[in-house]
Amino acid sequence: MSLFTQAEYHALCSGLSNDARVLYCLGLRPTANITTTASEPLNYKFMLSLLNGDQQQQAPYSRGRQINSLLKLLEQAGLVALPQDLSFELSLNGKAILLPLCAQAQDDFAHLHRQHQPMKPSWQPDTALYKQMAGLLGLIDQVFDENDVGEFIAYWLGRPAAVFSHFQWTQKFAYAMRYKRLAGGSSPTQKVGSQSVPVAPGLEADDNARKLVEKYSSQKKT
Repeated sequence: MSLFTQAEYHALCSGLSNDARVLYCLGLRPTANITTTASEPLNYKFMLSLLNGDQQQQAPYSRGRQINSLLKLLEQAGLVALPQDLSFELSLNGKAILLPLCAQAQDDFAHLHRQHQPMKPSWQPDTALYKQMAGLLGLIDQVFDENDVGEFIAYWLGRPAAVFSHFQWTQKFAYAMRYKRLAGGSSPTQKVGSQSVPVAPGLEADDNARKLVEKYSSQKKT
């Protein structure tokens, strides 16, 4: 019996760092519940030791946020997902996350990992995968319309360097819809100085925007 599902294998063969693969293959997958797809509660100390190996004296990994950065890479590859109440911006130590591809049923979506491409005007989410991802993410209202898809497409058409598999695009769309539901259907905004600028659904503000926020905040304090 193979250790990984076909869907996992294709995702692991995508452009991941080796450290992210080690974290998934040795730190998450062996103890995951393949029925619920839930991991055991994360243990940062164990994961840091696993990643550092015999480099303990010059450990390249020393902080939980570095673990979160690798987990975020795994999320982008479709290998992990966060329950609705968790965030990569907060500590995940002691929390259980989801490994959506470890269930054998996910092999139905293995083909969605095989081809990577930038966003296209004609893109549509895979309906069956969207419903499964939305369920895993705790999205109760899973209905979406052409406007939702159009907003998502419009955002990513402006970022032609972003190249993902159809699985990853659909996963990102599910996250975008979750964010939109959590925002109560309103257009989220990011405060930059004295201005409120729109932020695309389910997406973080650009690094430049975050830097501006920090800059203006520090100026006000002084």
